[in-house]
Amino acid sequence: MDIFGSWSLLVALSLFVHSPICSSDKAPNYSFMRDATESPTTSYYDYIIVGGGTAGCPLAATLSQNASVLLLERGGSPYNNPNITRLSAFGAALSDLSEASPSQRFISEDGVINSRARVLGGGSALNAGFYTRAGTKYVRNMGWDGGLANESYRWVEAKVAFQPPMGQWQTAVRDGLLEVGIVPNNGFTYDHINGTKFGGTIFDRNGHRHTAADLLEYANPKGITVLLHATVHRILFRTPGTTKPIANGVVYRDRTGQAHRAYLKEGSLNEIIVSAGTLGSPQLLMLSGVGPSAQLQAQNITMVMDQPHVGQGMYDNPMNAVFIPSPIPVEVSLIEVVGITGEGTYVEAAGGENFGGGGSGSSTKDYYAMFSPKATLVESNSMPKLSSAQPFQGGFILEKVMGPLSTGHLELRTRNPNDNPVVTFNYFQNPDDLKRCVRGIQTIERVVQSKAFARYKYADMSFEHLLNLTAGTPVNLRPPRSGPGASLPPSAEEFCQHTVTTIWHYHGGCVVGRVVDGDYKVIGIDRLRVIDMSTVGYCPGTNPQATVMMLGRYMGVKILGERLTKK
Repeated sequence: MDIFGSWSLLVALSLFVHSPICSSDKAPNYSFMRDATESPTTSYYDYIIVGGGTAGCPLAATLSQNASVLLLERGGSPYNNPNITRLSAFGAALSDLSEASPSQRFISEDGVINSRARVLGGGSALNAGFYTRAGTKYVRNMGWDGGLANESYRWVEAKVAFQPPMGQWQTAVRDGLLEVGIVPNNGFTYDHINGTKFGGTIFDRNGHRHTAADLLEYANPKGITVLLHATVHRILFRTPGTTKPIANGVVYRDRTGQAHRAYLKEGSLNEIIVSAGTLGSPQLLMLSGVGPSAQLQAQNITMVMDQPHVGQGMYDNPMNAVFIPSPIPVEVSLIEVVGITGEGTYVEAAGGENFGGGGSGSSTKDYYAMFSPKATLVESNSMPKLSSAQPFQGGFILEKVMGPLSTGHLELRTRNPNDNPVVTFNYFQNPDDLKRCVRGIQTIERVVQSKAFARYKYADMSFEHLLNLTAGTPVNLRPPRSGPGASLPPSAEEFCQHTVTTIWHYHGGCVVGRVVDGDYKVIGIDRLRVIDMSTVGYCPGTNPQATVMMLGRYMGVKILGERLTKK
């Protein structure tokens, strides 16, 4: 019987997992969190979760209510790090290239600079904080139960979602979107609805970030162990005498390089769950011998199962931003308003004099530092209207291509899990993605020229000049514009191609129906699941973090339900 076919059973299960069986811990003082150097050489659990990120934290917290859980995170704690916790410091962690950084930079073969999380809380400890649900159609298409999905969203929102302050600059962007026809005005809502809205944020009114790690407040302290700086090197399998491989443990190393082994306790319901992210999950499967045979052979990895789809179907939503200098001060804000155009693009905005710099520099320089440490904007050449003593102020209006339709792949670079794999996203390979980008840029142009936005734009600064201003600043490592027209303002198509960056919404590599089934179980292997953004082939909503946290909770409830009914 499908336990989720009955609403009464769903409610009963929901009440069970909501009921604390003992007192809970409060962030950041988790009694169950420690450095991996303090862990035993060998240990046993009902569930071993690899990756304490946006999906792994809610998943672990939920499963701990009725099972023993080990959560292994390769990074450190997000708490007491102002580069993570303060809204005004956004971008500082992303531009930190040190070994201790909570982000790990990688550059795709497309020449686009990107980052992956290396911290408890995952991407929710690094991103711009926008919180918005996936649309109801998306939920249906993924095969999720709508009632349980909504309950799971609410569970997440009770801890980490807030209404943003909605300042004057963000309001001007909203009014501009409405003026140019991105209607209706949907006000403040977490829901994904065509038109213009203010969404939620994981920053509270004090500008303090709340990450997926805060969801560990729901955990049963007696049922969970969280280990930091624990890098999993491979999954262990039991294969002799079985019809298919059975996952039964992992090998991880602490920060000193000491190896540890964690095994599943006896019982067919106990599982290893990989939630290591879009790069980390397919990478770990391949390092463990599950992946395309040619890649495994090239790295001299013993093959457990030839699975050609691991690392295939990699997607990254192209993002292009236009900087608009303002003659008047702009409040510091990250993503708050979004225009869901219905034409394949989403339009969002962020701005403020010291956006990303924590008070140390101009918004533009700090923004571009996230993509290239060398990037600068020459104010004297580009902005003759501003004196050297005047603060450089303004904001970005950006567009994100939904989907996308273009697809790439991931390959192992080395056998070291700390090394980035080789990733190709093939931005704009599908011409429809480029068409969508052009429509997004055209929408931004209309917003900038709207009456509602007029006070935040220099009256005689054309949109072509704004495109040239932005295009003249290196934001990626793609070949620069060349030829006779290189000094002229770029066309919208050229702007899209040459200024494309990431919005850190990349996904795929372990896609449902190819690598995992509808219950996120790895096809052809027992007691192994993958639950994170690597399993989706289409980005949920305008920004995915709400749905990834929801998915962790959703699958935790579902797995607990299976455990209760099959025992």
